[in-house]
Amino acid sequence: MNKPRTFGELKASEYTPIPVKDEIRRNLIRKLQKREQLFPGIIGYDETVAPAIVNALLARHNIILLGLRGQAKTRLARLLPTLLDEYIPIVAGSEVNDNPFAPISKAARDSLEEHGDATPVEWISPEQRFGEKLATPDVTIADLIGDIDPIKAATLRLHYAHENAIHYGIIPRTNRGIFVINELPDLQPRIQVGLFNILQEKDIQIRGFNIRIPLDVLMIFTANPEDYTNRGSIITPLKDRIESQILTHYPRAVAEGMTITTQEAWVHRDGREVMIPEYFRKIVETIAFQARASEFVDQKSGVSARLPITVMENLISNAERRALLYDDGEIVPRITDLASVLPGITGKIELVFEGEQEGAMKVGKALVGKAVREVFKEYFPDPLQKPHRRNVVSAKQAGATPEPQEREYAKIISWFESGNTISLDDAMPFESYLHELNRVNGLREVTEKYMKRETINKYERASAMEFVLDALHQSSRIAKDELAGTGKISYKDMVGSIFIAREDDEYEEN
Repeated sequence: MNKPRTFGELKASEYTPIPVKDEIRRNLIRKLQKREQLFPGIIGYDETVAPAIVNALLARHNIILLGLRGQAKTRLARLLPTLLDEYIPIVAGSEVNDNPFAPISKAARDSLEEHGDATPVEWISPEQRFGEKLATPDVTIADLIGDIDPIKAATLRLHYAHENAIHYGIIPRTNRGIFVINELPDLQPRIQVGLFNILQEKDIQIRGFNIRIPLDVLMIFTANPEDYTNRGSIITPLKDRIESQILTHYPRAVAEGMTITTQEAWVHRDGREVMIPEYFRKIVETIAFQARASEFVDQKSGVSARLPITVMENLISNAERRALLYDDGEIVPRITDLASVLPGITGKIELVFEGEQEGAMKVGKALVGKAVREVFKEYFPDPLQKPHRRNVVSAKQAGATPEPQEREYAKIISWFESGNTISLDDAMPFESYLHELNRVNGLREVTEKYMKRETINKYERASAMEFVLDALHQSSRIAKDELAGTGKISYKDMVGSIFIAREDDEYEEN
């Protein structure tokens, strides 16, 4: 269908313009009735944030998305243009997307008065009707709303009181569309005052002109609660004018977080096959969940969903580096690779005083260790857990003595107690890595018992064997030494390592 190109053709087409909030409401209703996906790529909000946004849009509200960092606030806002019409007509050349039936700028009114039905019309897409601004302390009223442009006035030989001398800001240029202001508390209070009329009276005034320019715009704001005290605040009259405040949140289940990380993390590496065992995905996500519950991490600052994404990318990169060194066709992470993910953790958590005393690296290692232990318990018996009461009863009925869970690992622990040690390196070739792990009595048997043989290949099985060793270390059943910054570790007897450490301390004292 050919679109009308003049105002006369537009009138003859019986096109009827409607306000942008009504347009969004109409398209939203259509999508709801067809059960179409409203916010593709947004995971974990289907029963919480998404319904609240739908309610606000149905009510034709301006919205503020309030939540900690890394909770997809900006991404949500950028999806809203999908609710706009495919195209709408404007007066050709208009700076403020003038509606041909009700122009708001003098230039558009003059054009319609001069050309009448022959006034050229152009059509703009949703992308052209969406504006966004990151609030910073240096943002001015002129940036957002507009000001007198002396160069424009001089070029057109206009006096400063002439309406055509106005240079419109970015909000009027998004007229008949959606405008987003990110990190609203960073906006200076006197600039926030300038938004009052847009939200309530639906118009703007520039430099005391005796004119009002009615705007048709949906305003979306984002803010972090932490910013209210650290960097600024949202003034009360402005909050009062924003009709709907919607709280966002982090993934509430590890499975949701894993889906987000799988969607966002870049793991495809130059044609090499990347094999990520499921327990590794869980470990990566559980690191973030552990951080969000840690007493050393400032929970008011939050732990961004970007943390597990960067952790996963660092994990795969370390495995890729090893594959490049030995020209392996497969990229498979190992537990030793987890030491390489610390740069993706330490820069994304804010520590409280106790955490600062411990140090970011130490807190990061502790989070990784706790994640390994938590995920291990989903696949293997907990080395520290007593047998379930039902199993005790069954054992007694069978005339047997109920064994503690750690008996599953008796051979492994006994092997280390005999003075044996293994050394692993994140740069070891696979055959050397597997050979070292196979030295540990009972390790392969336990791994294959709980990791089904038919579902994992030799690379994944080797990683799972190290998984068992690291979990035993996290459960204080065997010791682990790490050579900082090298990716080299060794597993040994827990008791023996304590005595050696004491002897070293005494030697230093003497």
